[in-house]
Amino acid sequence: MMKLQSKLPALGTTIFSQMSQLAAEHQAINLSQGFPDFPSNPRLVELLSEAARSGLNQYAPMPGVLALRQQIAALVQSCYQRQLCAEQQITVSSGATEALFVAIQALVRPGDEVIVFDPAYDSYQPAVELAGGFTVHVPLLPPLYQVDWAQLEKQISKKTRLIIVNSPHNPTGAVFSHQDWLSLQALVLKHRLYCISDEVYEHLVFDGQPQLSANQYPELAERSYIVSSFGKTFHVTGWKLGYAVASAELTAEFRKIHQYVTFSSFTPAQHAITQLLAEQPEEVKRLAAFYQLKRDQFRLGLAGSAWSLLPCRGSYFQLADYSAFSDLDDVAFCQWLTREHKVAAIPLSVFYRQAPSQRIIRFCFAKEPETLARATEILCQLSVLR
Repeated sequence: MMKLQSKLPALGTTIFSQMSQLAAEHQAINLSQGFPDFPSNPRLVELLSEAARSGLNQYAPMPGVLALRQQIAALVQSCYQRQLCAEQQITVSSGATEALFVAIQALVRPGDEVIVFDPAYDSYQPAVELAGGFTVHVPLLPPLYQVDWAQLEKQISKKTRLIIVNSPHNPTGAVFSHQDWLSLQALVLKHRLYCISDEVYEHLVFDGQPQLSANQYPELAERSYIVSSFGKTFHVTGWKLGYAVASAELTAEFRKIHQYVTFSSFTPAQHAITQLLAEQPEEVKRLAAFYQLKRDQFRLGLAGSAWSLLPCRGSYFQLADYSAFSDLDDVAFCQWLTREHKVAAIPLSVFYRQAPSQRIIRFCFAKEPETLARATEILCQLSVLR
């Protein structure tokens, strides 16, 4: 039998699946994969049930239910003062990951270079490679993981087609400033590039910082796909519902591919979220304070311990340096932590093409207060492992 030649020969099962499986095997507290352990809004569940019972179970329109797209347009207007055409500029997707994949396929041609920032979300590179492109990895350095825009420009070549940004950033919790967005816009325009702005944690910005988006920078927005996630916003990651905002021209190209990837997305959920956005628009506005309390509980729970916590300005992830009590590499350390102490985390090195020498791991704090209390109590009791 002829052996199939893999298009992604270096890839196996993701670290997220591996660590969640290990956590289940050892009955560990799972702070690895980024999903909540608390219920979503009960009203949203009721609305989903109502939509299904009323017969809204067939294909939704390919771009998404129009009423939902209209609610998205209203949300973008409220948050970022950008006016969108629901018909021509918004497409509902089967999760943000599908939107990212489709946007990359729409933009990247064989031989194109795509700039990504390490540590980077793991879906970017495979999607670029499947489109025939190549990723150029620009490292961000702890503790702030800020972009050096002057150094970045040196990485731009005649083959550069696209820059992928992510703010608030997974896994570091870094957040772009106004000057960061202006610098990105200037580079995109100067070199006639495109941008994909991964904004799935857009509503999780802490400490009174402004909630900024590519939507607020008109010349950048015109050359961007801006991707977001209802799964993150409404604590329903299993519904796999996201959306992409773009110019009419870019949206038309996006939809050409989207229609042959999923065609349409979870119909009852589209109607449920439409109704919740109409009934409870304040739900989104409460997210930052809701998650900041969880971040603060987690950080306070580790105060005075040997853990060194890096800044977390957004998202629901906290980076922690464990070098004070272990020389293990981060993969081995996360495995040891899960097996021996029943707390699962994600090693930071998996987010890099070439990881620097560091001992940093990622915790997810999108958990119940009791879960966070149990986890931090265990983490504070770790002994030195050399």
